[in-house]
Amino acid sequence: MTPSRTPAEFEFGGRKVAPGTQCKVDIPVSRLPTQTLVELSTMVVNGAHAGPTIWLSAALHGDEINGVEIIRNVLEAIDPKDLRGRILAVPVVNVFGFLTGSRYLPDRRDLNRSFPGSNRGSLAGRLAHLFMTEIVARCSFGLDFHTAGAGRTNLPQVRGDLGHPKTRRLALAFRAPAALPATERDGSLREAASRIGIPVLLFEGGAPRRFDPETIQSGVTGTLRTLADLRMVKASRLPRTRETVLLESSKWLRAPRGGILRLHVKSGQHIERGAEVATIADVFGDDPVMVKAPSPGLVIGHTLDPLVNLGEAVVHLGKVASAPA
Repeated sequence: MTPSRTPAEFEFGGRKVAPGTQCKVDIPVSRLPTQTLVELSTMVVNGAHAGPTIWLSAALHGDEINGVEIIRNVLEAIDPKDLRGRILAVPVVNVFGFLTGSRYLPDRRDLNRSFPGSNRGSLAGRLAHLFMTEIVARCSFGLDFHTAGAGRTNLPQVRGDLGHPKTRRLALAFRAPAALPATERDGSLREAASRIGIPVLLFEGGAPRRFDPETIQSGVTGTLRTLADLRMVKASRLPRTRETVLLESSKWLRAPRGGILRLHVKSGQHIERGAEVATIADVFGDDPVMVKAPSPGLVIGHTLDPLVNLGEAVVHLGKVASAPA
C-alpha cells in the first residue's frame, strides 16, 4: 500500500506506539473486593501507513465470548507494517462478567444499556464512560461482537442502521450469512456512538459461553473484508463467501403450549410459509402441537432448550428483503 501521508506516533493510555508496531495497554478500571486491579486491556495496532482509526470490541456481555476469539484471530492475521490506519482492539470490555461467566456486572446492570455512562455513576456507568472516552471518541467506526442470549444460538449475522450509507456498505462488505436492520436501543453502545456521529456494526453469532468454529471463522473473515473495504488491509487471499442475505425485519415464533420441543429446522435454513418448524408434545410424544411458519423466511436463530413454556421464543425468522442489496 502507498501511504497518503506520513503516519504518526499514537499516544494511548500514557504509552506512545510507533508507526508499524503494536502494544498492549492496560487502562485501570476498578479494584475487586480482594483489591485485585481490574483493567481494560487494549491492543493498539498503529499501522505503518496513514488511515482511519477503528475499534474492535467483544464481551460487553461477559458470557458472550465468540468475539474474544474472533479478535485474537484478526490481530494474528494483521501485520502492523502493512496496516493503513489504527486498530484499538478490546477483546473483553465487561471484565467483571467475563470472570464470572455472567452477562451482567456485579450489580446486575447490563453494560450495553448503560452508555454513554458517567464518571460519577454506577460501576456500569463508569465503565461505559471510560470506554466512550478512551476508545470510541478516538475512532471513526466500530465493530462490536456479540452472541445470542442465554439458551439460544444465532446464525452469524450483522446488524445495524442499514439506512446509513457507510454502515450498509460495510455490512455488505462483511459478507456474513445475513444482515438485519436494527433499531438503536436506549443505553446501548451503538446508540451512544451514533449520537456523536460514529457508526457501529454489530456481529451476532453462536451461543454464549462457548466457542463456535463456524461463527468465529465468519467473524474473522468478515472483519478482514470490512478492513479491506476501508482500505486498511489488502483484500487478497481472503476466502470466497456467498453474498449476504439482506433482511428487512425479523420475528420470533413462540410456543403455543408448554412441553418438550423438537426442532425441525436449523439456523441458515430458508423455509416456506406453513413449514413445520417444530413440534411440542409431552414427554411421551403425545398430544403434539405443530409450530408453523406464518411466512417464508430465513432461520436466523433458535432456542437450545427443549423444555419450553407457553409463549417462549423458539425460532427466530428473518424476512428476506424483496429489493436486491
